[in-house]
Amino acid sequence: MTTDEVNESTPRSTTAPPRGTPRGVRRMAVVALVLAALNLRPGVTSLGPVLEEVRDSLDMSGSVTGVVTSIPAVCFAVVGSTAPLLARRFGASGVIAVAAAVLAAGLALRSFALDPVLFVVLTALSLAGIAVANVLLPMVVKQRFPDRVGAMTGLYSMALNAGASSAAALTVPLTQAFGGDWRYGLGAWSVLAALAVPPWLALARRRTKRPAGHLGGAVGPPPPPPTAIRLTRDPTAWALTAYFGLQASSAYIIIGWLPQIYRDAGLSAGTAGLLFSVSSLLGVPLSLALSAVAGRLRHQSGIAVAIGACGFAGYAGLWFDPAVAPWLWAVLLGVANCSFPLALTMIGMRGRDSATVARLSGFVQSYGYALSIPGPLVVGVLYDHAGDWRLPLAFVLVLTLVQIAAAVPAGRDRQIG
Repeated sequence: MTTDEVNESTPRSTTAPPRGTPRGVRRMAVVALVLAALNLRPGVTSLGPVLEEVRDSLDMSGSVTGVVTSIPAVCFAVVGSTAPLLARRFGASGVIAVAAAVLAAGLALRSFALDPVLFVVLTALSLAGIAVANVLLPMVVKQRFPDRVGAMTGLYSMALNAGASSAAALTVPLTQAFGGDWRYGLGAWSVLAALAVPPWLALARRRTKRPAGHLGGAVGPPPPPPTAIRLTRDPTAWALTAYFGLQASSAYIIIGWLPQIYRDAGLSAGTAGLLFSVSSLLGVPLSLALSAVAGRLRHQSGIAVAIGACGFAGYAGLWFDPAVAPWLWAVLLGVANCSFPLALTMIGMRGRDSATVARLSGFVQSYGYALSIPGPLVVGVLYDHAGDWRLPLAFVLVLTLVQIAAAVPAGRDRQIG
């Protein structure tokens, strides 16, 4: 039993590496981290390649579909805000284990939905599990691997993108393997979510009875609360929030609509899924390399601006003609997706200790995802109104320019707390 496991529900106040941690526990933590990250996107990215079939089957309008593509941001904003409190009360490992179980159940049940309302509700249920893990994983990295924040963030970001790209590329083949029924293609991803439960349960069970005075302990009064950090008055926290929210809006527009953009341009469902998977697959090697490099730099503003420029170029290409150079646009948008692991790395680096990182992660992700909610919905409404993709993509180009502007203060070398 290790010190960092005993204090899992009471974050550390230092960034010194954990001492005396058994090698097996560290390895288990890595496995659990990777499995959790693999499941952070398939529940969302599996939908895009079969979105047309889901819309036809459930009689969804473009506006309702826009609501579906906005659900991740809503869940991450509302449910994600509760994650730090749950972790302090029950321990991060146990909470993530429950979140993975909820995700698996939601994905399995969603595939049996017979109307749009039930589909939306079950989608929200599954994404609530993702929302909790989204917030807690940066805290787990800071807590268990304080000396390797950049590298471990890169590792789980790489796993996240691997899961996203796999779901995008394999959902259509899975659907075809089950006789063309999209329900089986979507429901199959509940199995991957279920695989993440056991290692997190194992980590949770290795916690021992906490000393008196610890939050959630059996005896003794709680210790004095840590010095309050007013994140709402911190400009760096708000800059990170703006950057995170705008990149999330862009990401969920890509996840929800990119395959449909390609299909409307005349490409097949399989090709559209492959193009989308490329935009996600690029993040596998890039996330690991980017986070490792960014973790060694004092300022990340330059990298953040360059990534935003790639996104602007990719969206401009789609606006001009998706079919002219579809693979180039997919590659550029894949590079743009690396703004997510970069944002996570910056959150880990801006917090002075794991307690601050937990609060900063909850603050940035909750308010950031709230900021991102209108984006996919507005795109759906504009698509319904205009009948093509010129106007929605012009809107996305404006959002990308604002994201680039927010990247500069977000990437400055300043620690909170």
